[in-house]
Amino acid sequence: MDPRLEEAKGRAKEAAGALTGNEDLKAEGAADQAAAKAQQAADQLAASAKGVVADVAGAAEGAIDSVRDALS
Repeated sequence: MDPRLEEAKGRAKEAAGALTGNEDLKAEGAADQAAAKAQQAADQLAASAKGVVADVAGAAEGAIDSVRDALS
């Protein structure tokens, strides 16, 4: 499920817990929000890593092409 949706559900749980005085529900909502934020951070890190790998692969390919051209 989309981490942003999970975060919104966590906010709703936390608010419901605060309104009703249910500390367990409030804590569960806070935990849901923290988990969703962690998932968002992991997703961003994975996307960044893919970009870095693509950049490195492109640089390596360029270097190999330069060596081939120099040897030709």
